[in-house]
Amino acid sequence: MNTIRALLADARQVLAATADTPALESEILLAHVLGQDRSWLYAHPEHAPTAAEITAFTKRLARRRDGHPIAHLTGRREFWSLTLSVSRDTLIPRPETEGLVEIALEVTPPDDADILDLGTGSGAIALALANERPNWRVLGVDRDAAALEIARANARGLGLPSVEFERGDWFSALPAGTSFDLIVCNPPYVAQDDPHLARGDVRFEPVQALVAGEDGLDDIRAIIGAAPGFLRPGGWLWLEHGRDQGSRVVDLLQGQGFQQVALRRDLAGQERYAGGRMPVRFLG
Repeated sequence: MNTIRALLADARQVLAATADTPALESEILLAHVLGQDRSWLYAHPEHAPTAAEITAFTKRLARRRDGHPIAHLTGRREFWSLTLSVSRDTLIPRPETEGLVEIALEVTPPDDADILDLGTGSGAIALALANERPNWRVLGVDRDAAALEIARANARGLGLPSVEFERGDWFSALPAGTSFDLIVCNPPYVAQDDPHLARGDVRFEPVQALVAGEDGLDDIRAIIGAAPGFLRPGGWLWLEHGRDQGSRVVDLLQGQGFQQVALRRDLAGQERYAGGRMPVRFLG
């Protein structure tokens, strides 16, 4: 009989050669197919799924063995304690990007602020910030219409309808005179010939959300160059970047007149975030 115990044992063998955590991933996929959480699997090891459920599980297992991301097979990804819908139209939110949320919460006044999340994708950063700071006015911008559909659906599902989303290429969606206390962005920052593009989950993600020219900095240059026109005095710009790009991003920020320019490290100790503050203008 194909019980949960037996199915998971077989699945671990299927994924053993290609997955770092075959047991965990097997459980995630089976729990998703059954509409349960993983703890339910532990409590019901002798439960026999239906033939249709076994077929659905087997198909997802085969796709995972072939390298398809878990998030695409379940349509879900956890980010900052939020469960987000994702698709092949969005970048899969990663734990490193939670560091950008932490920085945003640290540098921005908690009671009242206008926030811009550029390249919002699934809405992960924008929604995490709105969930933590209900008084903030948060706008997410993305050039991809399909990604914005996902972001808006996530906002509705999480009960965060006050977060707004607009379509545009970086700042192009914003009217002249629009300004923010914080601009935050996880932009494309992979070089076009980076060998990592042929490995792992990124093979199945939208290339326009990953690649930014020969050195990976094309979009970061564009954002830093235009951001001062949309930041209030004392407002911050913070960006996620590649682990070997920190010094170059710092140079770009300083060259554009940002002050208090700084680098922050991710949990793995890699330089991952760079930011700077617009000068405060004193009257007199």
